Amino acid sequence: MTPVKLNKRSVDGLLPPSKGQAVLWDTEVRGYGVRVLPSGTKTFILQYRNPEGIQRRINIGRYGILTVDQARDQARLFLASVIKGEDPADETRRARKGMTVAEMCEWYLAEARAGNILGRLNRPIKASSLDMDESRIKTHIIPLLGKRVVAQLSVADVEQMQSDVKNGKTAKARSGGRGGRATGGAGVASRCVGTIQAIIGHAKHKGLLATHPTQGAKKLASKKRTRRLSVTEIEMLGKAIAYAEQNRENPVALGVLKTLLLTGYRREEAQAMQRAWVNVTGGFVSFPDTKGGAQVRAIGSAALKVIQGQSEILGSPYVFPSDVGAGPYTAVSSCLDRVCKLAGISGVTPHTLRHTFGSIAGELGFSELTIRAMLGHASQNVTQDYIHIDEALKLAVERTSDEIARLLAKGAAALVRLSEAA
Repeated sequence: MTPVKLNKRSVDGLLPPSKGQAVLWDTEVRGYGVRVLPSGTKTFILQYRNPEGIQRRINIGRYGILTVDQARDQARLFLASVIKGEDPADETRRARKGMTVAEMCEWYLAEARAGNILGRLNRPIKASSLDMDESRIKTHIIPLLGKRVVAQLSVADVEQMQSDVKNGKTAKARSGGRGGRATGGAGVASRCVGTIQAIIGHAKHKGLLATHPTQGAKKLASKKRTRRLSVTEIEMLGKAIAYAEQNRENPVALGVLKTLLLTGYRREEAQAMQRAWVNVTGGFVSFPDTKGGAQVRAIGSAALKVIQGQSEILGSPYVFPSDVGAGPYTAVSSCLDRVCKLAGISGVTPHTLRHTFGSIAGELGFSELTIRAMLGHASQNVTQDYIHIDEALKLAVERTSDEIARLLAKGAAALVRLSEAA
């Protein structure tokens, strides 16, 4: 951005970027600027070279807490200390060792959303993951530990937080337009421990802490999800889907649902699938980003038939576009609940369909390693990268998809026979 003299008007007019960060520099004090994140958070910063000639950038303070002029005065003081041979960043790091949990969580979210903290596979943490982290931070971690100094935390403190979340101490009504209540529970409690431990680990890695004070805290064991549909239940689901199609159920929702059944893809992968990613001739889908990074995944002809049968909306890149707004359809879970109710089946989630795909593949005799590759769990190796020429893996996906399609069709045929008998 073109530098300007920072004032209230110019800072208020600074729009948040869609990703990363945007910086508006001041023309009056060299290196002084304001940074804005996609969340809209604006922070005054100072960029300078320390006495060793190393470029540093430090946060001065949040806009709204500090005015533009107050932050500019502080920037001048920092630059004066540099002239004296000091490094404000070192002083800031020393001060941060006394950060509270709330302050460190704020630091983590700001740095991670700016892409300055790396997660899995040494890549910036995904926005969707950070949204979940922020939800746990605001709902559970800060209410229970926010005022505590991080360096003084103990393993017992973190494990007590876990117990409190599990027992519903932080239960409250959800905000942001979502219904229901955040009730806690063992799964959420365990994930809260993982989140706070990761934040402290990142802070230590960045030099804000000398040691990890809560390393070794134990997480509650998660309950492994083993629910899968039986052959009979798949047939019942096929019958219910056919009935739903005849009774004005959203065709896009049913398209996503059938795709999940026939591919074993994750809910987010199927819902957000774009037409440009689908290679019908090659029999694969090139996902630019998944839970395991960019992947090329085989897809069977039965699933491709569903995809090709979807109506295309001019200007929309999605296979399953939303009928509200310009994004993809995101409510397949609600459709699944309705269809399962018709079928008289309970305890089914989109993950159940994924697990069912893997289980059917196992019953067909495919190995665990092959099934992991089919589901996108395989490590990034030659087979994973060149799945479109791995005929053995394509065959496994095709046979599994065909078997599920056969069972769904069997259930649909039963509905036809009932209709004809009536």
